[in-house]
Amino acid sequence: MKCPWCHADNDQVTDTRSCENGYAIRRRRRCLECGRRFTTYERAERAPLKVIKRDGSREPFDRRKLKRGLEIACGKRPVSDADLERIVSEIENRLFAEFDSEVESRYIGQLAMQFLRELDQVAYVRFASVYRAFQEVSDFLEEVQQILQERQSSAAQPVPAPNSGGKTVSESG
Repeated sequence: MKCPWCHADNDQVTDTRSCENGYAIRRRRRCLECGRRFTTYERAERAPLKVIKRDGSREPFDRRKLKRGLEIACGKRPVSDADLERIVSEIENRLFAEFDSEVESRYIGQLAMQFLRELDQVAYVRFASVYRAFQEVSDFLEEVQQILQERQSSAAQPVPAPNSGGKTVSESG
């Protein structure tokens, strides 16, 4: 592997780990010429998956494009790169498991919104605003009201008391 800094083809692998739920290998390397360290990833090559866009055109699935969209939605939010990488890997793995050659962009967007909704609700609303092409403030308000209603209904459900064998706080008396 050529060093990204000095371009020498003389390196040593210092660490190898499985990542992306076992679908990739991460290798830490040290260039024996300049001494700098760098990381490489190894993934099995899959049959290409085409994304069917809204206008009917097709383009190859690009995990970097998906990650960029998530990064934009998560800008200045407390979301780690590891969280985004996990989401992208989970979406990619699901797509390759469920589809042979083509998938609609709409499905990818829905998956991304599911993951963002659980991870960070502000990032979710940002992503949804672009994905669903919000035109007015009322579109944002509807989405936020839906999130607030879900939060209220989940908060209203009884919570099991600690060490109660599953009984709720009101039942354990």
